Amino acid sequence: MLTADYDRLGLRPGDRLLDLGCGFGRHAFEALRRGARVVACDMAVPELEQVAATTSAMKDAGEIAPTISCTSVAGDGTKLPFADASFDRIIASEVMEHVPDDNAALAEFIRVLRPGGTIAITVPAEFPEKICWKLSDEYYAPKSEGGHVRIYSESDLRLKMKNAGLIPGSSHRAHALHSPYWWLRCAVGPRNDTNAAVKVYTKFLEWDIMSAPPLTRLTEKALNPVLGKSLVVYATKPIRHTAMAGAK
Repeated sequence: MLTADYDRLGLRPGDRLLDLGCGFGRHAFEALRRGARVVACDMAVPELEQVAATTSAMKDAGEIAPTISCTSVAGDGTKLPFADASFDRIIASEVMEHVPDDNAALAEFIRVLRPGGTIAITVPAEFPEKICWKLSDEYYAPKSEGGHVRIYSESDLRLKMKNAGLIPGSSHRAHALHSPYWWLRCAVGPRNDTNAAVKVYTKFLEWDIMSAPPLTRLTEKALNPVLGKSLVVYATKPIRHTAMAGAK
């Protein structure tokens, strides 16, 4: 289940991609299939270990070339352990809403992105997220440990990206079928995994992700502009960023 669009990101074979907040590696694996060199970065070590194991299995199965690299690195998005201009592309998927100092994170993103490189930042979309917050205070921080600390409007996110030195570009919404699921979860309690309706909806989403039937794909595509759970904004680091820095 991908949130970022690799064509809009401009990912090409051989590009070095940072998958920040990689989780269990859904974006990293697709980038590997497309021939990118990937660094999967997260604060959760068990997830990084799973990414490494899955990458090894993909190579064994011939799904990706044996020469393609994927490195797992534990790191904090506000203090990335990488040199300046290390990456051609960055995906930061569902990260920013968890970070208290999101401006510090944006400063790090632009630091490690090469001039002319592109980034995709995904966050929960404003309308579905506001409903979740209204339905349950256990969905977000501080009651949810490590949970969401803010709600972004698209204009808020674009302004923050611009102020950090990025040039925001296209955007889109994704995962409309997931919004009602999270509203349901919040209504019965975000930690309530025994609710019958939650179980049924979970099985439906698992079936949809695995099967990708045309009917649900078309339905979700039609609903995404209004109900899409995730907002994705793409941006570029200007070439002049380094020229200006060198002139100082």
